[in-house]
Amino acid sequence: MMSSTGPFLQWAQEVAALLLLRVRRTVLQTAILLCVLLLLLWIAVFLYGSFYYSYMPTVSFVSPVHYHFRTDCGSPGPDLCSFPIANLSLVKNNRDRVLMYGQPYRISLELELPESPVNQELGMFMVVMSCYTKGGRIVSSTARSTMLHYRSGLLQTLDTLVFAGLFFLGFAEQKQMVEVELYSDYREDSYVPTVGAVIEIQTKRIQIYGAQLRIHAHFTGLRYLLYNFPVISAILGVASNFTFLSVIVLFSYLQWIWGSVWPREPLSVQVNTRDGASLHQRREEARRRMATPRPAEDQEELTTLQPEAMELGKNDQERVPQGTASPPQLPGEVLETIGPIGDTAQAKELDLSEDANFPPPAGTLLTLPQPGEGAEPIPGAEIRQRHICSSS
Repeated sequence: MMSSTGPFLQWAQEVAALLLLRVRRTVLQTAILLCVLLLLLWIAVFLYGSFYYSYMPTVSFVSPVHYHFRTDCGSPGPDLCSFPIANLSLVKNNRDRVLMYGQPYRISLELELPESPVNQELGMFMVVMSCYTKGGRIVSSTARSTMLHYRSGLLQTLDTLVFAGLFFLGFAEQKQMVEVELYSDYREDSYVPTVGAVIEIQTKRIQIYGAQLRIHAHFTGLRYLLYNFPVISAILGVASNFTFLSVIVLFSYLQWIWGSVWPREPLSVQVNTRDGASLHQRREEARRRMATPRPAEDQEELTTLQPEAMELGKNDQERVPQGTASPPQLPGEVLETIGPIGDTAQAKELDLSEDANFPPPAGTLLTLPQPGEGAEPIPGAEIRQRHICSSS
């Protein structure tokens, strides 16, 4: 019973080890894949955020306008000594420009005016805005007229009675917001960028609670889509970046794992023989020398070759027998194979087969073995080779 359960337990252990190895490999591959996907997703989000930050200009810019005027004239009444004037900067944090090159902007001034008798009697007045560049040079100027909205005495009385509680508690005031559009399509010049503006109200009898300058960008094309459809634009942008990065990583993985998606072209090398015309003559000379036996004392000094050397001439590319270390061959040298042939008939068959494949040129002398020589193989005789100098 124990002998029958032993192989089963061993097989079960091997199967469990194999399954555990596969599970570990699968978990590792899944973890690496998730890490790569998260990295690509983070890079895609970063690229879209960088593009949005660099491509989209400031949508809206609001800056308070603080007017100043002269007070040294000593004139009685509500009249001022000079026109109220304000100078404001169009550079945020002293380094970031509010206006972007080529982007159209709408610039307006909001005036908070009380419904006082002075303002009601003021009538129309002019608001002038002058944009300047570095050095104080004026690059653009505009002037607009405005006035307080008219309200009759009966309407003012009704409004006061209805909102009397709010006026008493301080939650409401009797004032009007007057908006003056200074530029409807202002474009920044890249050669002379605007760094500031001067706003002047050309009247001395105005009373102001406060003022604000509003700059709003008019978007068209891609900027219009990015601003009015931010969620859809973000999804499409991140998905496009993620797809592009995934394709790059996939092709890089294929290039690294399989070498290339497309098969490589085979490299062909042509080798030209140095002396192909005399190859047949060398083979014939080697065969003639093989037919002549060597003394035993000379055979001991030569290097032993494998029996495959007898196949010399059957293949032009096999110059050196297999399994034999070929000595370095100098220019003008050929390898000479020396050794006895076991039988005269075998030698004749070799000559006939070689002559059938390689006919000897005209005038070539063939040396046949002497009668009585080579009839029996010499015990211990082996095939030898040595270097001889070629006469060609």
